[in-house]
Amino acid sequence: MPNLPDAPERFDRLDALRGLAIVWMAVFHLCFDLNHFGLWEPRQFFTRDPFWTTQRTAIVSLFLLCAGLGQAVALHGAPRGWQFGALFGARFWRRWAQVAGCALLVSAGSALMFPSSWISFGVLHGVAVMLLLLRLLAPLSAVSPAALWGLGALALALPHLVQHPFFETRWTNWVGLVTRKPFTEDYVPVLPWLGVMLWGLAAGQWLMQHRRGVLAGTVPAVLRPLAVLGRWSLSFYMLHQPVFIGALSAWVALRGQG
Repeated sequence: MPNLPDAPERFDRLDALRGLAIVWMAVFHLCFDLNHFGLWEPRQFFTRDPFWTTQRTAIVSLFLLCAGLGQAVALHGAPRGWQFGALFGARFWRRWAQVAGCALLVSAGSALMFPSSWISFGVLHGVAVMLLLLRLLAPLSAVSPAALWGLGALALALPHLVQHPFFETRWTNWVGLVTRKPFTEDYVPVLPWLGVMLWGLAAGQWLMQHRRGVLAGTVPAVLRPLAVLGRWSLSFYMLHQPVFIGALSAWVALRGQG
C-alpha cells in the first residue's frame, strides 16, 4: 500500500494519487463500520454486491499501482542489474520493516475484534511480500522492456487458470491459487495482485525515462492536501480504523444509555 522510496525527493502527483486512494478507502471503511455497528443498513450487502466489491477491488488496485510506481521512482538512477546493495539498501529495509511490523499489528488487532475471520494475509502483508519480489524482478526491464508487462499479465491470469485445495489453509492461501476465497476480513494474496504492482513498476519505469513530469509535476493548490496525506499513507492506514471504531463504539454506548 504505502510508497517506499529510497530517495528523499517527493513526487507530488504520485503522492496525490495515493492520497486519493486513502480517502476512498476511508469512506469505504466508514460505510462498512457503520453497517457493522448497526447504524446504517445499505441496500447492497458489502461482501456480495458488485457496488461494494468492485469498489474494494478498485481501491486495492489503486494502492498497489501506486506502490509499483513508487518503486520505479525509488530505483530510478540505481545501477541496473541484480546488484543486491542497489536493490536492497538500508532505507528500503527500514521502510519495509515498518510495513511488515504494521502487518503484524493488523493481524493482532483483527484477531481481537474478529476471532473467526482475523486477517492473516491482508493488504499490508501482501505489500510486504510483493515489494521484495518487485525488487528482485525490477532488473528484468533491462533484459526486455516488455518483461514486466508480461509477468504482470501472467500473475493476473494464473489464479483463473490454476487452483488447488493445497492453497486453502492460512499457511498457504497467501499465494492466491485458492479454489474459494477464505473467510477473513481482508485478503490480498500475491496472485493476482503482484500483477498490478508489476504493471505499476513497468509504467513507472517508462514514465521516469520518457515522461517524468507526469509523476514529478506540481499539483493544483486544491489537491495539495491529498499529496500531503499520500506521504503519510501508512500512518493514516494504521490509525483510521481504530479512530472510526473507537468513535462509533462510544456513540453506540452513549445511545444505549440514553
